[in-house]
Amino acid sequence: MDLLVLGGTAWLGREVSRQALALGHRVTCLARGESGGVAEGATLVAADRSQPGAYRELTGRDWDAVVEVSWQPGYVQDALDALAPRARHWSYVSSVSAYAEHPVGADESAALLPALEGREAARETYGEAKVACEQASAAALGDRLLIARAGLIGGPGDRTGRTAYWVARAARAPEAPLLVPDTPALPTQAIDVRDLAAWLLHSAERGTSGTFDAVGPVLSFGEWVELSRTVGGHTGPVVPAPSDWLLEQGVQQWMGPDSLPMWLADPDLQSHSTRPGAAALAAGLTHRPRTEILADLLHWVRTDSPALAAGLTPERERELLALLDVA
Repeated sequence: MDLLVLGGTAWLGREVSRQALALGHRVTCLARGESGGVAEGATLVAADRSQPGAYRELTGRDWDAVVEVSWQPGYVQDALDALAPRARHWSYVSSVSAYAEHPVGADESAALLPALEGREAARETYGEAKVACEQASAAALGDRLLIARAGLIGGPGDRTGRTAYWVARAARAPEAPLLVPDTPALPTQAIDVRDLAAWLLHSAERGTSGTFDAVGPVLSFGEWVELSRTVGGHTGPVVPAPSDWLLEQGVQQWMGPDSLPMWLADPDLQSHSTRPGAAALAAGLTHRPRTEILADLLHWVRTDSPALAAGLTPERERELLALLDVA
């Protein structure tokens, strides 16, 4: 295939490019080139999508497949205007954040947020912006479009720290007490970036269209921590702390500095990670074992020493454990 990745220098786009090249496809990436390089063998077309004429070098060409990940409606609309008429297949990577509600076990028929009006979105309107991008894509492409509403994306390269924190922490101090939220039944749901990229390419090759929740298998938080301990070699005690107490101490939920990643204390948010994703599975999405993801995450952390953007520092964890009278 002649594949165009709108992006290609950041995490998912580079993984799509890498796998496509390994399969023998020809890959072109349109990006500013400021987030890093493209995969070896890909062609970079350097362009700023906020500027007029960003797609000038690409117009007049036919594309077997296009992969778009942006959440800025203006970028998406401009790309569609310039490229959609000559694309055989188009994948738009959306998000489960597009849904207005998250009842347990909900599928793709659940109600969406209202679409954002305008070309530019702020982080606070991420879900609404994704809906606007979906609608623009559907209007331009019809049955040539695959919409992948991704859940939490994890695996090697996850610099948010959400999927890497627990196994990295287990390995960093394997005999020390491990502070965890007392929410073992909390559902988690992470899709490996490599599995998502492979499915996007599989779908492009076959011309798969439609809307799919591209989510990982549901695993309880307690299971994720225990698998992380096993892979990381943690043998010390596990110290559960009540959610209310952690919040009182200023510990953040889900992600970011001074957080316990993948933890959600708000019951209204906990059902976000319970989507079955059956339609995507039926369309060829496969998931590698969770232990494989964790082992690969640990190898990546040890090899690349990334600055993870989430989790507790060792000093902060010891401070919290001391407040719980744990040495």
